[in-house]
This record gives sequence, structure tokens and C-alpha cells, in this order.
Amino acid sequence: MITITPAAAAQIKLSADQGKAEGMALRIAASRNDDNSIHYGMGFDDSKEDDVTVTAEDIEIVLSASSAELLKDTTIDFVELEPEKFQFIFMNPNDPNYKPPAE
Repeated sequence: MITITPAAAAQIKLSADQGKAEGMALRIAASRNDDNSIHYGMGFDDSKEDDVTVTAEDIEIVLSASSAELLKDTTIDFVELEPEKFQFIFMNPNDPNYKPPAE
């Protein structure tokens, strides 16, 4: 369902440690924008009754059912986009603006 690269996993674990959120699940949210693109959000949270729970790279991920549908087959990476500027990216084939990396 969702893939997390080792670089993203390391950053998520570091963020959990720094934010005193050890043991909490990573919540990933996704919603459609007016232009049909997808908006993403991430944070640490407890799971709720109707959540979908998955594990990737030893990280427990919780999602609402609607987010799970939008995030199907998504890969999350943590990359350096500019020198010294790192951020999470979502490679999501369900997003009409997504272009797969050139091989």
C-alpha cells in the first residue's frame, strides 16, 4: 500500500525522537484540491476506530479510509531538493500531477 524509503524512515524516527513522540503512529492524510491534485499532511497521532493501519520500514502508519484510497501505491522519500534543503516527497501515481522519476 505505502512504501517508505530508508531515508524517509530514518527522518521519521528522528522526528519522533526529537518530538517526544516515540511509540506513536505516523498519521498521513491526503485530500483532493480543487484542481484534482492531492494535498498531503503528516504528524504523529493515536489511531482511531475506523483508521487503516499499515507498517512500512518498522513504522506504524495510520490513515483514514479516504486517505488510504488516495495514497494507494504511494512511496514516501526524504530527499535533498536543493543544497542543504531536505524534505519529504510523495511519489503518488494517484496524483494527476505526479511524474515518475526518469530511469
